[in-house]
This record gives sequence, structure tokens and C-alpha cells, in this order.
Amino acid sequence: PGFGVGDRRARWMVIGEAPGENEDLQGEPFVGQAGKLLDSMLAAIKLKRGENVYIANVVKCRPPNNRNPEAGEVEQCEPFLHGQIEMIRPKLIIALGKVAAVNLLKREASVTSMRGKVHDYRGIPMIVTYHPAYLLRSLPEKARACEDLCFAIETMRGLQSVTVAPT
Repeated sequence: PGFGVGDRRARWMVIGEAPGENEDLQGEPFVGQAGKLLDSMLAAIKLKRGENVYIANVVKCRPPNNRNPEAGEVEQCEPFLHGQIEMIRPKLIIALGKVAAVNLLKREASVTSMRGKVHDYRGIPMIVTYHPAYLLRSLPEKARACEDLCFAIETMRGLQSVTVAPT
């Protein structure tokens, strides 16, 4: 459960940390209040769950007591996430929250320090923003998340305008 959901030909991929209790029960990432907020965030950039976006988590099973996933849990799930990314082949990844970003980039950093930059995840451009669950607790950060989504749109536009010369 909670492996991923969405368009398998999506240009956009959103990756969170791990399923919560509702996600585990329903077998879909980002349901409940955080899921509703994520849907609103996607709508703000003209995306809709299931259409041109694929949603996944770094860890595929809910850690006990909803704690952050441990290194071994992330390591065990990594091949599944890599498989999803290879299957989808997104043009842009949006990492939601510190746990997702740190585990994808393999380096410790704060979301604040990772925002506003295009990171490289195995050759795919990646943008970091706040996790919707965090935004529900920290309403002032919603404006910053909106900035990140605008940055994601600009980045995607830039990717679409780049043409590769034939070799």
C-alpha cells in the first residue's frame, strides 16, 4: 500500500517521505488533510492528481508511531522508488519535506537551505519544498511553498524550451 499513484506518463513527480495511517489504510499516498492540501498545491500549478503527475513516497510502509523513517528503512525501499522513477521518467521531481529531500539527495540539509535551487537527482532536475503536513501546522510557510511551486513552473518551462541537437 502507498506505493504510488498517478499518471504513468507524467512529466511531474512528487515524492514525500512515508505513508501515514490514512495512506496505509487506503493504499494511496497523500490522503486526508495533507492530501487535500497537496491537491490544492497541484491545482495552483494546473496539475491534478492522476493527470500528468505521479505521487510517491521514499518509504513505502508507515513507520511505527508515524516517526521519521530510519536509514535502513529508506535503504530497503530505495530500489522500489528508483523503479518508479525509471518507469515514470519524469521531467521534474518535487521533493516534499526534509525527509524526502535529504534521502533523495543523500546529504543533510534544511528545507530552507534547499529551496529555490534546482538539484540533480540521477540526472533529473529536482525542486524542494515544504511537506503539506508541515504547512498545515505552519501556515505562514504556505507563501514560501507557493514561491517554490512558481519556481517549479519556471523550471519546467525552461526544460521544455531546451532542445537537444541531433548527434
